[in-house]
Amino acid sequence: MVDQNKIREAARLMLEGIGEDPDREGLRETPERIARMYEEIFAGMEADGREELSKVFFVENSEMVLEKDITFYSMCEHHMLPFYGKAHVAYIPDGRVVGLSKLARTVEVYARRLQIQERMTGQIADAVMEYLMPQGVMVVVEAEHMCMTMRGVKKPGSKTVSVAVRGVFSDNVELQDRFFKMLQL
Repeated sequence: MVDQNKIREAARLMLEGIGEDPDREGLRETPERIARMYEEIFAGMEADGREELSKVFFVENSEMVLEKDITFYSMCEHHMLPFYGKAHVAYIPDGRVVGLSKLARTVEVYARRLQIQERMTGQIADAVMEYLMPQGVMVVVEAEHMCMTMRGVKKPGSKTVSVAVRGVFSDNVELQDRFFKMLQL
């Protein structure tokens, strides 16, 4: 659980640290706003992907299901700056499917915490495998990292792509190719 008092104190200290007066008119309520914001953007810290993937429907179909272009926002654990982009999640059902919004909610659970993109990609794939028990899952995440665009190397527009494959996707190039073709539709 987010400790709003500590966040307010830290925000005041950061303002003072950069030479600002946290009591001036424009900044007086900033520590409170930051505390509320952190509670929202780090809501996934205590959430579990199981909750989102627990409501399943039984089907005979075992064809690939793909939810693509799931927009997400996360925070880099190295610089506490945002990274954001799209996640694409596919799975091959083994008699069970989940409501499509649940895949987007699962992405949200893992994005709403201090993260690195590579871990987040794997966490999404692992959650789908563990809780939905499909034949396989493939997750691709593409994101722009503010720590690369507004500081350091300063390369706006550069994207990082990470991939996680599990189950039948792991060594089936044909399935992987079909996934990437479906992304282009």
